[in-house]
Parts: sequence; C-alpha cells; structure tokens
Amino acid sequence: MNTPHPTFAPAGLLDGKAILVTGAGRGIGAAAARLFAREGAAVVLTARTESQIAAVAAEIRAAGGTAHHVTADLADPDSIRAVVRRVVELHGRLDGAFNNAGMGVGPAPLAEVAEKDFDRVVEVNLKGTWLCMAAEIDAMRATSTSGALVNNSSVGSLVGNPDLPAYGATKRAVNSLTESAAISYGPHGIRVNAIAPGTTRTEMITDWQRHHPEVVEELNARTPLRRAAEPDEPAQAAAWLLSDRASYVTGVVLPVDGGLSV
Repeated sequence: MNTPHPTFAPAGLLDGKAILVTGAGRGIGAAAARLFAREGAAVVLTARTESQIAAVAAEIRAAGGTAHHVTADLADPDSIRAVVRRVVELHGRLDGAFNNAGMGVGPAPLAEVAEKDFDRVVEVNLKGTWLCMAAEIDAMRATSTSGALVNNSSVGSLVGNPDLPAYGATKRAVNSLTESAAISYGPHGIRVNAIAPGTTRTEMITDWQRHHPEVVEELNARTPLRRAAEPDEPAQAAAWLLSDRASYVTGVVLPVDGGLSV
C-alpha cells in the first residue's frame, strides 16, 4: 500500500506580520507594500502625499489584503512617531519596517550642489531614516520580542558617485546606521539590514534621464544582467530580509543591482 506524500499549503513569506512601509506612494515603496500584503502582512503605508498612499492602500484592500495609510513627513520627528504609534494602535505591535523613503537632487558634481539641496537630502535620507529607525526600534522593544528593519540604500553608496555625490553620501551613511543598529539591537532580537538597489525604473531614474538621456543605457552596459530592475525586484529582496527565512541575517547591505557593483 502506497502512503500518500503529505501536502503543505504554502504560507506567505510575511504571514501575520505588521509592517510599516515609508515612501509607499510610488516606486519601490509602492511595489513593496503590494508585495508584502500579497505575502500575508498587514501593511501600513506612509508618505507625504496622501492621494498616492491612499490609492495604493485601496488597491491592496481591493485585492483582499490588509492595508492602512497615514501621512507623515520624514523630516518631522513627531510625525514619524505618530505613524509608528498608529501601527501599534491598529495591530498591537510592530514586527517590521521597510524604510524606503528618500530623495535625490539633479545630477551635478560635488562643487555644484546647492547647499539647500545638500541639506534637504541629508535631512530626508539620513536624519529621516535615523528618526524612523529610533521610533521603530522603541516600538518593537515595547510590543514584541523580535523584529526586523530593512533600510533602502543604493548601489551608489558602495562606490564613488560623481553624478549624485550628496545622495551617495547619505546612503553610505545609512549603511553605517544599519550596521551599527544591527550590533546594538541583535541581543534584543531585532535584525537590521539594508538593500542597495541598482538601476531601477522609478521616478528618480526618469528625473536623471531628463538631464542625461543616455544614463540608463550607460548603466545597463555596465551591469552584467544588461537591464534595469523593475520596482518589484528590490522589493522582493526586502521581503525576504523582513521574513523569518532570513532569521540569521543581520547587519547586511545587500546589493540588488544586477551585478553593477561587482
């Protein structure tokens, strides 16, 4: 008599997790919010533009997922902490966060970057990420015995970045925050990692193309996979890092760049 093999219903990668996604109105952030919800997470989306995150959250709910949205400005500490509190109010805890929100300025060599642009990039990309991490870690320690953060860095943080020097500098600093937090909070069960996307079809690349129409072709020629990523591809890496399948991974800055940084 043959004994039938047991069957297993596949669980979503993020089943049962409450996850915050910043910068979730477009690009990689919106793709991540959709993906995380498909993988079973209850997602809370935040960004400055309510119409964008409201539309993405409605799309997720229409597809059967669980999503809420809250507007916030990453330059405002009170706003960030209010968003994190809202996640806890909705779900009783915070299990994970994808700190994706960021900004760049038009390409220019270092000496031609306007001071106001430099200050704004630092305020959003570096200070904003730090503020998010601090609030999220506090919430995780208060509501759960574990947690996972993923910061969105850039392939431009791994090498010199002459076209986007301020952006590259802030993202390299985010890598340092990621590694430092991984050491500090690993003993508390909190993993902290980052992804470093390469050329990805987002509005930032579109803006860069306005100044440099051949930039995508040039980047693709230097990329072993010879193409740009779709926003869902870096989001997939973030989903894995947030999941329990990456339970022994912390302090990593994972290139998701088609080999561009090799």
